[in-house]
Parts: sequence; structure tokens; C-alpha cells
Amino acid sequence: MSLRTRTRSFAVAGLALLTAAGTLAPTAAADPRGQEKRPSHGGLSAVVRYTEYGIPHILAKDYANLGFGNGWAQTGDQVCTLAEGFATVRGERSRYFGADGRPDGSLSSASTNLASDLYFRGVRDSGTVARLVARPAPAGPSRQVQELMRGFVAGYNAWLKQNRVSDPACKGAPWVRPAAVEDIHALSYAFAVLGGQGRGVDGITAARPPGSPTVRGAAPRAADGGVGPGEAARRFFDTSDAAMGSNAVAFNGATTGNGRGLLLGNPHYPWSGGRRFWQSQQTIPGELNVTGGSLLGAATVSIGHTARVAWSHTVATGVPMNLHQLTLDAADPTVYVVDGRPERMTRRTVTVPVKDGAPVTRTQWWTRYGPVVTGLGAQLPLPWTTTTAYALNDPNATNLRAGDTALGFSRARDVAGIQRALRTQGLPWVNTIAADSRGGSLFTQSQVLPRLTDELVGRCSTPMGKVTYPAAGMAVLDGARGDCALGRDADAVEPGIFGPSRMPALRDAPYAENSNDSAWLANADRPLTGYERVFGTLGTPRTMRTRGAVEDVAAMAGKGRLTVGDLQKQQFANRVPAADLALPELLKSCTTGELAEACAVLAKWDRRTDTGSRGALLFDRFWRRLSAAVPAERLWKVPFSAADPVRTPNTLNTAEPGVASALAAAVAELRAAGIALDAPLGAHQFVVRNGKRLPVPGGTESLGVWNKVEPVWNPAGGGYTEVTTGSSYIQAVGWDGGPCPVARTLLTYGQSSNPDSPHYRDQTELFSGEKWVTSRFCERDILTSPKLRVVWARER
Repeated sequence: MSLRTRTRSFAVAGLALLTAAGTLAPTAAADPRGQEKRPSHGGLSAVVRYTEYGIPHILAKDYANLGFGNGWAQTGDQVCTLAEGFATVRGERSRYFGADGRPDGSLSSASTNLASDLYFRGVRDSGTVARLVARPAPAGPSRQVQELMRGFVAGYNAWLKQNRVSDPACKGAPWVRPAAVEDIHALSYAFAVLGGQGRGVDGITAARPPGSPTVRGAAPRAADGGVGPGEAARRFFDTSDAAMGSNAVAFNGATTGNGRGLLLGNPHYPWSGGRRFWQSQQTIPGELNVTGGSLLGAATVSIGHTARVAWSHTVATGVPMNLHQLTLDAADPTVYVVDGRPERMTRRTVTVPVKDGAPVTRTQWWTRYGPVVTGLGAQLPLPWTTTTAYALNDPNATNLRAGDTALGFSRARDVAGIQRALRTQGLPWVNTIAADSRGGSLFTQSQVLPRLTDELVGRCSTPMGKVTYPAAGMAVLDGARGDCALGRDADAVEPGIFGPSRMPALRDAPYAENSNDSAWLANADRPLTGYERVFGTLGTPRTMRTRGAVEDVAAMAGKGRLTVGDLQKQQFANRVPAADLALPELLKSCTTGELAEACAVLAKWDRRTDTGSRGALLFDRFWRRLSAAVPAERLWKVPFSAADPVRTPNTLNTAEPGVASALAAAVAELRAAGIALDAPLGAHQFVVRNGKRLPVPGGTESLGVWNKVEPVWNPAGGGYTEVTTGSSYIQAVGWDGGPCPVARTLLTYGQSSNPDSPHYRDQTELFSGEKWVTSRFCERDILTSPKLRVVWARER
């Protein structure tokens, strides 16, 4: 029997198992509220067909069984990360990892396990998530999403029951245990509030009325000295978003070789922990067929494509929270006043078990606006005095709709279908970029934001808010005035948020691109205007990455006749826009003297960050120092102009002393580390997997490289020895008129974080060599995979 014949036989057997599974006793109708207190059971099953690089193609008869297959397969690759995530949202980190340990930041900004536990256990004890699950759709999750979630937990539990954990990160760990349906809903909730309450966890759990005794872990870190509230707010948001970014571009049919759309998605997410992507295809015959990357713990595809439409996301500039400044009762700092009437804060007392110690009990304080918060990181202290306190409003604290938005994407047939899915208003902190087989393109900043009109903020801002809102989009409203309530849009799913009609959107432009700047320049020839400040800025300088990206994609659109191959070239072009702007003047200034050797190296450099590029490392170390030390207004001779936002500012100001000193410092640094000035980048920018060094292409944020990576500098270890965040689940998608999309994908860090897995480093090796995976979407492609392996996953 030939390999292909055997492959087809295995696949047919798998399909037969699925058919047989349909004859099993039907699952009892599940009340999600009743399911929350125990692991799910019910005879669920799915066929999981694995192809190259361990990518599973999950086939099931309905949503519960599809969720089961998803949970099973995801657990097989990422059991430790999922188990740690469940421990986090249960508020059990202190119990297992110690109160003073530090979470990985994937589910909140908590600086200690104790702060994380106090917050998440408080959410659980208050019944917040259970109430949101019980809300009828569209305000709450649909029945199909609830079935996916129930099935996912059943799949996770079944895998744990039937398999041994081999990953050394959690082998034999007591915190790897069965999950309940409430746990996965709580995980979804944590992702929803990442941009709001999740950023304020330390300040929420540390909040104490004035005069209260100081307790362990209660004080937020001190603020940076000499920084005003506007700059403090801007730094807070810049710091909070540092590990999250992305590029994406959609081209419409006028720019392509066949009149059909194209999409390139390049999200920049952490390479470890709970914000990794995991790749799969999910199919319910006749109902659903979608493939792409899912955030760990998600039962739906986060970024992906169907037979006719593809989409990606980028982290948006909208600020998904605001503050209300409370006027306190003179006799009691836990009572605040609204329209002259006193309202007592709600006490939320939370007890957390602690490893090798007594349980810790703390009280949190909640208001009609949200929790009292005494600081947003080190950047923005918010002291609770006898007269004033601050409450944090997070509209995503009532949002468990992301699953339905994602499910709507998975059923869409074109970009209009993507827009219809967005009406569920489930996306908390991302933009959406999409293209379809009919030639359509889309950019939209359809995220859940507090309904902060510029008019409302103008008449209700406190003195602090008058500084923080223009500077960073962070509104601080007068909480003592009822007329400062956020109000409601007629088309909004719930009060207090903007409706879909208020969202910045661009349809069917030749290109629609975003690299984490505001919506303004999604297309430089068709700028978006008219949105409120909370969405982002207008007419302000763009980041280096945005400028480089717009230059690149505008040139591609102008060239026309684009194909998927052009998208692949763009992903690994590795052009350094900062070098194109800075080098002409820099090289003129150092033809002689001690820096002449460095400039000779830079003159020969190809101005790319390929692994073989010589001079890239020198410029990288120079540019990081320079951009950190010299303000933008002193760095360039030609200042920013809103009339020419892509090409300005420009022309390096070599008269600025910091330029020469930054280059001299970079030279000294490399020589001290024994690294040649013209060393190839890949010799000193690499990761180590199973003892093997893998060169890493790409570059840091300030260089403006599309293929962004953020490695850790360790000169004693050889240079950049690990990547913390950067290009993650990449997809280049188009159509050729046939039944199957033309798609190439790459999961840069692979499917599994288990070093013993064959899929721990396989796609990292592809990324190192700038190679791709050919997507197997249609049945004929799946069945002819030389690596096809069929598993019937089922409850036993």
C-alpha cells in the first residue's frame, strides 16, 4: 500500500469515527450556571487530523464537540500555559507560586501574585462572570459560544485524564488539575479587561481609605519624579502596550493581479506565556469552516481566514477606560457624593490562600463607576485623601461578547460580513483589517470604548483630566455630577459605549493598513477624520514603523498586480526606515576621526535586518541609544508636518551632541563584548532551542522594521539571546478563483512550548530561514498531507 493510499485510509477512518460519534447518546442540555461548579461531562468527541508542523484540523458535528476537539488539541500542545492561566483566574497563584512571585503579565499588569489573586478572586467571589454569562445575547454570550466553552473545558479535562504531562514546566505540579466552565469564561473576562481594570490591578487591590494601616503589598510604586499628569498618562499607556503591537494590510481588487483581495497579518505578541497564539482549523460540516491563530484558552479563531474572507487585528490606540474623580463625604472617606446625595462605597472583602503562610484578607472598594484605584502603575499615582478618590470605569467589565464576534468572523463570506460581526461589539482593544475574494478591503477601529465625546469631556473634566485627555486620551470626569454620565448611542449593545456607527472605518480603499497608530492614516490618500479623541489622535507624528509601513504598502498598491508572493516579500523585506532617514547625514559627518571605521561599516550596510546583514547590529545599538537620549524635536532638522506625515520629520541633526556620543557608545559596547562592528546580525541576534542557535531576522520598534522582534540584549551571552515579543502568527492570504484560498502561514515560535515536543522549534527554524507553511484548508489538501495523523478524541 502506498503512503498516499494509507493516508487516505486513515482520513476516511477518522471521518467514519466522526459519523459513529453522531450515534452516541446526545449530550444533555447544559445550564451554564449549573456547569460552573464542576468539570463538564457528556460523551463529547471530535476527529483531529494533524498535518505538517502539528497543525490540527478539528472536525466535529456541532459546537460543543468542536469546542471539545479544540480544548483537547490545545491542551496537548500547551497544557502548562493553560493550567497556569486557570490557576491565575481562580486566584490561586499565591497558593502555588508564593505571594511575592510575579505573574507573566499575560492576564493583567499585576506586579505580584498576591495582587493578581486579590483581583481575580474578588471577581470570582462577586459572581461577576456568572452574571455576564447569564445575560441573554447579544449582551451576553450566545448559546453557540457557551457550547464551545463547555466543550473546550471537557476537552481539556479529558486530555488531562487520558495523558501524562511531560512538559518539565508543570510535570507533576499540583496546580495542573481539571477545570470548570467558569474558569474558561473567567479567562475570557481577563482578556476583555486587559486594557482597563487589568491595567489597574495593583492600584485596585492596594486602595485603602486614608488613615488605614499599611499592609503587605498595598502601596503602589512611587511615581517618576518631576513628570506632569499628561506625560505620566502618556507613559502609562506606552508602557502598558509595550509587549503588544502588530501590522496588517488589506489590498483591494484594483491593486491585485486578479481583482481579488489580499491580506497580510503580522501581529506582534509575546513569544511565551498566556498571550501566545496557537494554530488550528475548525470545521462543522455545512455550518463552519475557519482556520487561523487563537489566543491560548480561546475556543474560537482570533485571526484567520475562511474560504472567502481573511482578517487580522492590530492593537488600537483607543483608551478603553476612564477615571471619575470622587468628592468624598467630610465625615467618611468611604462615602462619595453625586448631585449632593451621599452614596456609600461597596466593600469587597477577599481572602487569598498563600503558600507556606497564613491566608491574606484584603478589602477592595467599589462605586457606581467601578473600583477605587490609587494608582495606574508607577506613572500615574491617584492618592485617596479625606476629600478625593478616583474610580476606574472599564466598559469591558461587562463584555463577554468577544467569542460571538470571533464566531461571526468565522461565518463571514466577505468584508461586509466582518462588519456585521463587529456589531456584536465584543472586541475590547483591537482594530480589524480584512480582505475578501470579491476584491473588498476593510479597516475599522471597532473596539469597546467608554462613550467619551469631546463635548462631554470638555464640560466634565477635572483639572487633571484637562491635561491627561488631550495628552493621552485618558478622561478624568467629575464623579459628583450626574450630568457627566456617559449616556448611550442608539445602536450600542449597552449603555456607556460608542455604537458601531461611531467607529472609524475605511471600505474598499486600494490599501488599508495599520501599525498601531491611530486610524488617521489607514490610507495616506484617504485619511480618516471626525472621531473623538478617545479613539486616538489626528494630525500628529506617526511612529517609525507606521511611516515605513505606509511607504511600503502605498508603493505596492501603486505597482499593482499584487499576489500572495508580494505579501511574503513584504513580511521579510526587513527594511530599516530609520536608517534611510538618518544615514545620509550621519555618513557625511564622520568620514574622519575615531568614528570613521563605524561609518565605513554603516556605508556598506544594506539597511536591512536580515540575519546576514553586516552593520545592522551596530546601527541598532546606536539607534536605541540615540532615540532614548534625544527628544524627537531635537533629532531632526526638518520637523513634522501634518501635510506630509509620512515623510516628516527627516534629515538627522548631526549638530546635536547626542548623535556622535550615541555612536561612540555603541562602538565601545560592541568592542567590549568582542563583537565585530561588521558582524552579521544573525550571529548575535538569535534564540536557542534544544541547544541549537537559530538566527532571528527583524528589528526593534524604534527602527521601524515591519518584521518586528524585541530580543533581550545579553552581550556576555553573545548578543540578543532571546525574543520576548514580536512577529507571531503571520498569514498571507489571497484567492485565485478556485475553491481553496491561496494562503501561507507562520507561527514563529511553533505550536508547543514543551521543549520535548517536535513542534517546539520547527516553525522557529522556518522563521529563522524566512520560510512559510503552505496552508492546508481544503479537504483534498488535508487528506494528501504526507504527515497526516488522525486522532479520535473523546470522553471516556
